[in-house]
Amino acid sequence: MIWEPVLPTDLGAPSTMTLKRIADSRASQYWDKEHLLSKAMGEKDGVIWDYVAVYEPGTLWDKAPPEPTYADAPVLHVIEETRQAIQKF
Repeated sequence: MIWEPVLPTDLGAPSTMTLKRIADSRASQYWDKEHLLSKAMGEKDGVIWDYVAVYEPGTLWDKAPPEPTYADAPVLHVIEETRQAIQKF
């Protein structure tokens, strides 16, 4: 999970309470203040956010993010599809 400042209220890294929303021990969470990931993913007209991408286990990122096996947005509208993509692995 990548957290980045997008809204005017995003003044700093997420709080401990916010980080606890994702309790799965397999998940890692990072604060990307400079939007480095969004830029690497091809940000053009604005920051890439509220986006989910699923990668096959063992996929390595090199100079640019690899092609995901599933990607869509906004996250709220694709939760079930995301679950299905993850369950394939």
